[in-house]
Amino acid sequence: MNWLIIDSLIINAIKEDLPQNDITTEFIIRDECNCSVDLIAKQNGIIAGLLVFERVFKLLGEVNVEFLKCDGDAVTEGECIAKISGKTKHILTGERTALNYLQRMSGIATLTKTYVNKLVGSGVKILDTRKTTPNMRIFEKYAVKIGGGCNHRDNLSDGVLIKENHISAAGGIKEAVNIIRDNVSFVKKIEVETESLKQVNEALEVKADIIMLDNMDVLDMKKAVEIINKKALVEASGDITIDNISIVASCGVDYISVGALTHSYKVLDLSMKNLVNS
Repeated sequence: MNWLIIDSLIINAIKEDLPQNDITTEFIIRDECNCSVDLIAKQNGIIAGLLVFERVFKLLGEVNVEFLKCDGDAVTEGECIAKISGKTKHILTGERTALNYLQRMSGIATLTKTYVNKLVGSGVKILDTRKTTPNMRIFEKYAVKIGGGCNHRDNLSDGVLIKENHISAAGGIKEAVNIIRDNVSFVKKIEVETESLKQVNEALEVKADIIMLDNMDVLDMKKAVEIINKKALVEASGDITIDNISIVASCGVDYISVGALTHSYKVLDLSMKNLVNS
């Protein structure tokens, strides 16, 4: 992860919660007070984002975090994940921001792992999308990887993906791909989104590197994979759920992208408890 970017985002998150002072902590807790507190899992899941959690307190200063788990580990309800110690004011002030990151990242990792487990032995890889929370993408995509998934494009500069509206604006798949080839470095792979078998054939004719099968039914997906016949990588996308992902994988695709990983996850319930003054 890029810590220059991460630090700037965390600092802004701290500022959001602390525009001036933490007026509750400021009046209750003396400057010289220190304490220790446990980070506890309140439900089962996959933990992700521990270094981001720690970084919140490092930026506030005078706080130490001792981890009992690593990113990617399974945690169970009631289990202690880490022990936090140091300046009480900074622990209390950073608590919510640190937990916000960790709970969300762990929720994504947990959901991703559920999808990944459905495809064990299939050879198909799960991809995320750009359907991420603004200013949270770097954290959310990291969490997908911790859950066993793979990252699609990190941003619009990361790769070529010719979608429906690009095709309409250019006048067709052939026209869109040719424009890209005339203007973009040859080292960039070209992916084309297709919605019909006709478009699949058009994408093959212009030698697209990756062909996305968007919102196709199972029968058309199977036909598309036969038509492509390993001449391009195949990605399935659109309305993929935990209930139908195994069926989609059986069509012979290489990748399945799932927007739900970063827009429909449930945060993992975690808490900082058992504070002891020291």
